[in-house]
Amino acid sequence: MPEMVRNKQVILKDYVSGFPKETDMYMTESSIELQVPKGSNGVLLKNLYLSCDPYMRPRMTNIKGSYVESFKPGMPISGYGVAKVLDSENPEFKKGDLVWGMTGWEEYSLVTAPQLFKIQHTDVPLSYYTGILGMPGMTAYAGFYEVCSPKQGECVFISAASGAVGQLVGQFAKLLGCYVVGSAGSKDKIDLLKNKFGFDEAFNYKEEPDLNEALKRYFPEGIDIYFENVGGKMLDAVLLNMKIHGRIAVCGMISQYNLDRPEGVHNLMYLVTKRVRMEGFLVRDYYHLYPKFLEMIIPHIKEGKIVYVEDMAEGLESAPAALIGLFSGRNVGKQVVAVAPE
Repeated sequence: MPEMVRNKQVILKDYVSGFPKETDMYMTESSIELQVPKGSNGVLLKNLYLSCDPYMRPRMTNIKGSYVESFKPGMPISGYGVAKVLDSENPEFKKGDLVWGMTGWEEYSLVTAPQLFKIQHTDVPLSYYTGILGMPGMTAYAGFYEVCSPKQGECVFISAASGAVGQLVGQFAKLLGCYVVGSAGSKDKIDLLKNKFGFDEAFNYKEEPDLNEALKRYFPEGIDIYFENVGGKMLDAVLLNMKIHGRIAVCGMISQYNLDRPEGVHNLMYLVTKRVRMEGFLVRDYYHLYPKFLEMIIPHIKEGKIVYVEDMAEGLESAPAALIGLFSGRNVGKQVVAVAPE
């Protein structure tokens, strides 16, 4: 008989409107067989690290026609994670493999249609595969190099710049010889941007009464590239300050995710007068570039040319608070939950 074990899980209570709360989720315990049903093509995972990401907020709402499915109330939340394969009926994965990709917010997950990448490089922290070597790293790479078509010496602005994606975009831009400015929401984060990640300048948007004036101060000649993570008032101010033929990569709009009615944007006519290209993108359209991305980034990590900051929460019980903290900016760096020892 296959072994049965207890399986702690994080469950979504009901669909959320407005700002999410820890009580919108609850912990439960079920049991799971440590064996994949024969002929199922599935894999059984022991989850090691889980990733908290802003795109998970819209999944807590019952939205139709989105690029990503809503969570189901009464079921475990799912997201990106790092895991070890305990059993497999899938020819691509074997017992003992380390993988990253979509998994459940639980101790063990039976994944029937695996969207997983095998981890080849284990001489870097495994948790990096929730961030710099996983979805956020690929997002930064695709958004900056593929969408923005950057050139040496250009002026780059990044909002939510100390987050999982922003901290990397800034470092990529510096490696290319760009002038880089980031915005974030606390003194600690501003210090991190300037002293750890090597941004040329950074400012706390909460301390700026006029974002347009703040951007004029840092970009007197205008902005070539804006990496958009925030939306709302910041996007409006940026549009006033773009250079002719500037590019805006729209990665996300975290300022809008908890609003029942999104804010309008008023300065879109500047896209016309300044011939600005503004393009939204999804990382999943670029995963075919993942091997090329690893070739570029692994040497940079090992040589210390790119650094990465994580905010690690310990234990599955801490996951709901860690996820909610993203939306008040409580995390410093990439928010990760450590579920089990490696």
